[in-house]
Amino acid sequence: MAEQAGGPSGNVKIAEAKAPRGEGIVGEGERAVSSASASAERRGSRRVSRSSTRTEDYANLDEYGKLVKYISTFREKGDEEGEQNYEEKRVWYAPWKKRKVYRKTQEEPGKYPEDWLITDISQGLPSSEIQNRRRRSGWNELVSEKENPVAKILSYFRGPILYVMELAVLLAAGLQDWIDFGVIIGILCLNAAVGWYQEKQAADVVASLKGDIAMRANVIRDGEQQEILARELVPGDVIIVADGQVVPADSKVVCDYNDPNGFEEYKEHLQRGDLSSSSESDMEEGEGEGKEKEKEAEPKKPARKRGYPILACDHSAITGESLAVDRYMGGMIFYTTGCKRGKAYAIVQTGAKTSFVGRTASMVQSAKGAGHFEMVMDNIGTSLLILVMAWILIAWIGGFFRHLPIASPRQQTLLHYTLSLLIIGVPVGLPVVTTTTMAVGAAYLAKKKAIVQKLTAIESLAGVDILCSDKTGTLTANKLSIRDPYVAEGVDIDWLFAVAALASSHNIDSLDPIDKVTVLTLRSYPGAREILRRGWTTQKFTPFDPVSKRIVSEVSCDGVKYVCTKGAPKAVLQISNCSKETADLYKEKAQEFAHRGFRSLGVAVKREGEDWTLLGMLPMFDPPREDTAHTIHESQNLGISVKMLTGDALAIAKETCKMLALGTKVFNSDKLIHGGLSGAMAGDLVEKADGFAEVFPEHKYQVVEMLQERGHLTAMTGDGVNDAPSLKKADCGIAVEGASEAAQSAADIVFLEPGLSTIIDSIKMARQIFARMKAYIQYRIALCLHLEIYLVTSMLIINESIRVELIVFLALFADLATVAVAYDNASFELRPVEWQLPKIWFISVLLGILLALGTWVVRGSLFLPSGGIVQNWGSIQEILFLEVALTENWLIFVTRGIETWPSIHLVVAILGVDVLATIFCLFGWFSNETMPTNPATSFVETTNGWTDIVTVVRVWGYSLGVTIVIALVYFMLNKFQWLENLGRSKRDKGDVKIENLLGHLSRLTIEYDQPGKPVGRFFLAATKEEEDVE
Repeated sequence: MAEQAGGPSGNVKIAEAKAPRGEGIVGEGERAVSSASASAERRGSRRVSRSSTRTEDYANLDEYGKLVKYISTFREKGDEEGEQNYEEKRVWYAPWKKRKVYRKTQEEPGKYPEDWLITDISQGLPSSEIQNRRRRSGWNELVSEKENPVAKILSYFRGPILYVMELAVLLAAGLQDWIDFGVIIGILCLNAAVGWYQEKQAADVVASLKGDIAMRANVIRDGEQQEILARELVPGDVIIVADGQVVPADSKVVCDYNDPNGFEEYKEHLQRGDLSSSSESDMEEGEGEGKEKEKEAEPKKPARKRGYPILACDHSAITGESLAVDRYMGGMIFYTTGCKRGKAYAIVQTGAKTSFVGRTASMVQSAKGAGHFEMVMDNIGTSLLILVMAWILIAWIGGFFRHLPIASPRQQTLLHYTLSLLIIGVPVGLPVVTTTTMAVGAAYLAKKKAIVQKLTAIESLAGVDILCSDKTGTLTANKLSIRDPYVAEGVDIDWLFAVAALASSHNIDSLDPIDKVTVLTLRSYPGAREILRRGWTTQKFTPFDPVSKRIVSEVSCDGVKYVCTKGAPKAVLQISNCSKETADLYKEKAQEFAHRGFRSLGVAVKREGEDWTLLGMLPMFDPPREDTAHTIHESQNLGISVKMLTGDALAIAKETCKMLALGTKVFNSDKLIHGGLSGAMAGDLVEKADGFAEVFPEHKYQVVEMLQERGHLTAMTGDGVNDAPSLKKADCGIAVEGASEAAQSAADIVFLEPGLSTIIDSIKMARQIFARMKAYIQYRIALCLHLEIYLVTSMLIINESIRVELIVFLALFADLATVAVAYDNASFELRPVEWQLPKIWFISVLLGILLALGTWVVRGSLFLPSGGIVQNWGSIQEILFLEVALTENWLIFVTRGIETWPSIHLVVAILGVDVLATIFCLFGWFSNETMPTNPATSFVETTNGWTDIVTVVRVWGYSLGVTIVIALVYFMLNKFQWLENLGRSKRDKGDVKIENLLGHLSRLTIEYDQPGKPVGRFFLAATKEEEDVE
């Protein structure tokens, strides 16, 4: 057997001897030597042949021929090695040696065998093939990576606060305090278990509702058309894509739905290599002028467009191109984009994770940053850690002055004091309780048909102060009806409605709302239906686009061709050739309809060989929802400004705002871009405006951006693919009922019920959730400071502390009592909420000091000859333990406020812990021996540590009195205006009330407005501008 290597000048032959079978060990050795020598000769011959070939090739070429040859054959250093299936690495124990490490060959993700991607569109894939392909491609969905259950559980033991508790575990083990050791571990495990269970329960509720918004796909399998979940698609599946639907996977267009024979043509072109195979080349077709200029220097094959455009897809969310992009045979359509026109067969090319959108999403997810909620929790946790370290330092300094030992079998040592401060100084339940409060809140919102995509969206929703809402379906009922039309002179009304129906989509499965109302209005016009029965055929249908602002349909009947159109009145008027009188009357009618709040559609027709004929105008009315006006009034009382963003004409937008008592400061969107306003003036315009008309997706994005630059927390509602960028940009993106898959993916919260009232109700609930978290944080900081202050001062003053075992149980009781905080009843603020950390710290520090003073009063009374409130019958340690437990547990009733009654869950949890603390006191559990104090106390404790029932009742009564005093101080503090606004970056309550009053007066002006007066109407702080009607 011979192998040849060499160039044109000659060949080098290398012979390989093949030994016969059965030669034994010697024969095998000879074969090994022969093989090794043959390999060496091959490598040498390749080097010789390459060198000689390069020299002789260049010798026969001219100057530029050599240059071209060099360009085409040049390879970077290391390229050849890259082709090898191994790499050389140094041996760790002998760095001077190298060894070969062979790479594992892996299949490139998203690449599949060619025969997988050629499926007969009439039969589709057999069911037996689905699992095999899914094993390789995975589910067709974009989901965050599933967290390892073990890693998830371990996450409840990670964090600065938890690390301190774990340090306390090690310290307890070193001091051989095994009771403390076990209880601290129990606290850590309890927090982890509660957090895991509550988050899982909330996630299950949300997941059950997410199934209602799952994307579906029409697929051909086993020769039948089926509807399945889009996540079940696999590469090679034959899907049917129609206008109005979301593309369920990156797919290649095969042929028109009404021309299944086109599959054979598709296969022929595919075999000849005429069809583009890369998604990037297809994407470049719709990326706009700017992208083309960037890439014009790059060599690329011209795009091949076979036949006529089969589909038109909206790539605005991917490329930013506002116009729909035509897709031809073999063209790629992309996951989550919207189909605007046509109906076709397509073959799935790859799964969601390796799709164009999926690759982009993976890059976005890889760049994760800490959210605002995480930063606030880190701030609080870090501050508490610094505080506890400061108290420990003070305790050690004081201990050295009191000559306390660092460690000894006794309780009064520096390490025991350190252990006590570590246990009570960091709230181990803080991260878990706050996170689970939001998780349970997400479950509450899910019951209200609001699906929270990420928990931190609850915090954003609670702080929203401006809501940018679309009009149709949110502020209005989305129930269009056509009122009495304007019919041009000499035109039959039946012919007007017939042309309007001809210029509508005929895909009855997914009719646009405007097309639907146009077609269904023909029920009242039997003559128009008779005209449609004359055998019309559609040659070409062009859906509405924002440039021409018209729908165009080319049709024929009895051999005569017509072009029918409907659209914006001004756009239709521009193409028609009518007299000035007709045009003036047409404009007058358009203005009249606009003043009445009607959206108008002009209708015109062009017969073959003739000019365009203006037929008339259809006025459509979308009434406001019954609850919208009341909801807007309620939102303004909540400190939320509602701004309407609509694509309707300016006059229609103003009339709708007046109907909703929203205000009349409505502007054309052109003022944002072409108004010639400076940055500050444009920002003022957006802030003061009640709405914008003739808005496109880029305007929505710009409005959100300007409001955010002014420091507003902005929520944006949307439903279409075009709304995805602005939903992502907003602080809280809201996908309304019926939103597209792309809008739902970009939104933070998805609503399953229509209307503005559901959004406002969710904002109230988000504020309630926020109030629960704020109350718990204030409560928990105060608890930490309470015992830190008391323990350190008691050590310094009387050389006494509460026993470590009892300190551990106090920490456990505090966590047990607040497990039910997530289920508590809560009120909501009448303005957008903020954390106001300076206010939280001020109040918490004051509450902690008051609690410490209350404990010192109990301890100080025990120095009295009468024994104070105990009267010489009980245990000092147990009495202090009970007083601390009761006052700390009841503090949550203070910080939660008095606007609502506490929930039964919270009351039962706290009373249960109180009963347990009382039993500890009665029977003297863990009281052990007496701690000697300096100065010595005259109080004589019981020998067994028990406390009588009378003393326990006195402690309960005293603790109740302390709680009442603290409650009075707390509510008095909240009356101070300076404290109310401490740490708040936005308006105070007074500003909100004044703005609400001004808004109310403005609405009254609108209600008593006389539209028949020729003079200008007067409005508070603003004059009404001329209404521009398009």
